Amino acid sequence: MSTPNDLVDMHGQTAQLAWSELARFFAAGKVLFVDSQLNLVEVAAAVSADDTDQVAKWLELQQLSPVNDQQAADWQQCDQRMWAVVTAPWVLVQIVR
Repeated sequence: MSTPNDLVDMHGQTAQLAWSELARFFAAGKVLFVDSQLNLVEVAAAVSADDTDQVAKWLELQQLSPVNDQQAADWQQCDQRMWAVVTAPWVLVQIVR
């Protein structure tokens, strides 16, 4: 379970980046997409804390998923701006709205 301090720390590690800056992590199979209905920081904190039950639910609902080739190609074409946070070995991303 994440503490408020974990969430503050994780929030401080988020950044807006262009997809072109994230593509190399995608090529390594390390990028997870977070649905806009979820809070990126809360998801990253759960992944970091190894909250397998919660992460499994998000995966099952496809609210958290590995970035697929079509998403990557679409984002590359327009160099999509993304919110990103690293929770090793993963980079979690969410589209900037």
